Amino acid sequence: MTVSVFVGTSLDGFIARANGDFDFLPPGGGEPHGYNEFIASVDAIVIGRNTFEKVLTLGDWPYGKKRVVVLSNRPVDLSLASGGVVEQMAGSPAEIVAQLAATGANHLYVDGGITIQEFLRAGLVQRLIITRVPVLIGDGIPLFSTLPRDILLRHVATRQYPSGLVSSEYLVVG
Repeated sequence: MTVSVFVGTSLDGFIARANGDFDFLPPGGGEPHGYNEFIASVDAIVIGRNTFEKVLTLGDWPYGKKRVVVLSNRPVDLSLASGGVVEQMAGSPAEIVAQLAATGANHLYVDGGITIQEFLRAGLVQRLIITRVPVLIGDGIPLFSTLPRDILLRHVATRQYPSGLVSSEYLVVG
């Protein structure tokens, strides 16, 4: 099982403003920067309830028929994801990965601040693709939080785009 993160951040490392808005990200994701190719490679998207609720405010369901797993210990109204293939799970990151592997998933895309941080702390993320947007917002929800130990990364590639987006890919090595 491969667990990947593909996320956009402000240059100062925030994935959203303190109120959850990410209006500083380019509309529609900006110019093509590998997201479509990445999303085509995943079997399931794992997001937390907060991210799910935020995605619902964006209009049309952005994930098409891709399997989406919403993590929450409380009931979630999945019917709000009109046209989506959405299910709810609860448990530790290791339990979630095991449940999804048992259903044939081989590549998971983990998204949302708390969810990314929990999967990183559990040592389950193998690949990070971080796209930095050329803006400083000063405060917000950080991509990274406290970790029980250092996480060593190997740089794979960095690509820059005409709009100023800079996307870096890393593999977790230890």
